[in-house]
Amino acid sequence: MFRTFFLLLALLSGVNAGAALAADTDTPPDVLARSTTQEVIAILKQDKEIQSGNLSKVYQLVEAKILPNFDFNRMTQLAVGKNWSRATAKQKEALVTEFRNLLVRTYSTSLTAFTNQTVAFKPLTMKPDDTDVTVRSEIRQPGGQQPIPIDYSMYKTGFGWKVYDVTIDGVSLVTNYRSSFASTIRQKGIDGLIKTLADQTARGGAQPLPRSGS
Repeated sequence: MFRTFFLLLALLSGVNAGAALAADTDTPPDVLARSTTQEVIAILKQDKEIQSGNLSKVYQLVEAKILPNFDFNRMTQLAVGKNWSRATAKQKEALVTEFRNLLVRTYSTSLTAFTNQTVAFKPLTMKPDDTDVTVRSEIRQPGGQQPIPIDYSMYKTGFGWKVYDVTIDGVSLVTNYRSSFASTIRQKGIDGLIKTLADQTARGGAQPLPRSGS
């Protein structure tokens, strides 16, 4: 499931046309998500190196294109939860860096797994003054498999709409990490969490903990 999420996370990263949309603060969040997804799907279908599993090129694509549309600072703060206020400015910076690196490095391989899936976005109803919305979509797989719902939590900033959480089939990325982060901080402290994240990235990453009770 989380492999599917990071495929979608990468799809929402955007390319040249998507980057132009991201710079337009008036672009509605659903339009931004849909347009950038379509652009990246086109690249995946054409780029033979990514299809063959060239991770170096995949890393470059993810690093260059994913960051403009995701607010890793807010994602990290939400994932760390109440312990965020205990961290120093230097620790906060390190947490954001290591969390971002872990997500990008661990799941870049998901780009090479894209084959015949399609992404459909549902109509978004929002008021002109809304600054926090949920963009709903689903990934449709070949062979009549059940579609997987993907919800993007997005909020409006001075630089356009940014994603700060993604929920797959009812499971929030931020919430899923929060329990494991809290456990690590209880045992090893904030510096211990930073080191754990860095070690996981160095080893190639680690899957998030499964949903409680699953």
